Amino acid sequence: MTTTAPDVRKTPAQKKRGGVIGNTGLYIATGVAALLFLIPFYLIVRNALMTDPEITGENWKWFPTDIQWGNITEPFKDETVDFGRALWNSWVVALLHTSGILLICSLAGYGLARIPFKHANKVFYAVLVTLMIPTAVTFVPSFVLVSSLGWVDTYRGLIIPGLFSGFTCFLFRQYFLGFPKELEEAARVDGLSYWGAYWRVVVPNSLNFFAAMATITFISGWNSFLWPLVIGQDPSAWTIQVALSAYMTNQTVNYHLIFMSTAISILPLVLVFLFLQRWLVQGIAQTGIKG
Repeated sequence: MTTTAPDVRKTPAQKKRGGVIGNTGLYIATGVAALLFLIPFYLIVRNALMTDPEITGENWKWFPTDIQWGNITEPFKDETVDFGRALWNSWVVALLHTSGILLICSLAGYGLARIPFKHANKVFYAVLVTLMIPTAVTFVPSFVLVSSLGWVDTYRGLIIPGLFSGFTCFLFRQYFLGFPKELEEAARVDGLSYWGAYWRVVVPNSLNFFAAMATITFISGWNSFLWPLVIGQDPSAWTIQVALSAYMTNQTVNYHLIFMSTAISILPLVLVFLFLQRWLVQGIAQTGIKG
């Protein structure tokens, strides 16, 4: 005697009901995660538009009783810190840092992925080894070298030592390994060199990935603190992160000034991220192509 298994397939109504419940749960979880992510930004803006007594008061206030719009211009009027100069320094350092890393690391990654030479794997492994060296180990030798070159308090000292990143080079190599070889072979047949194929074929067809790397690198360069703190010893060479730390002293802590300066300093990062966010996840995902 044989028995047949019962049909456990869901009806369209059951599928729809399960899909609605699943989507609702997903939306709720996403909404909660978004709220948790936005809490720090809310606190920064709230405190930036308050007075110090309201910030440190015993009674919690969700919004300022009287919005202090004058706090927006206060960082630029502070005589102890040249906030405008610090913003300009951060823009220069972050932009040049990003441009240099994209150029150098993309060329290195393309060379390791496409140009055949005897010691390609050894060079690649050497690049990977640099990822395992703690920054603290190379910090003092780097400072001694920069100091001996007379680059303290200069853009050269702030930018040049960080113009290569082993991790970014690795990501570019992984991406170029998955780039269609047919396009490059066609360019080579037309008489282009490796440089010509890279510049005229590979780069124009890899703008999404370059944009993703630019976003990550710019944010990293903008948020850099320890190296600019050591190299930028003169206040005229401070970046925005160093300038923010100058607001906290042993004598006083001007809370609303710190929060307003912080809000202004993160605004460029928010704008850059909003402009390039659609390329960020796509570009990072493309590095997973197996070489």
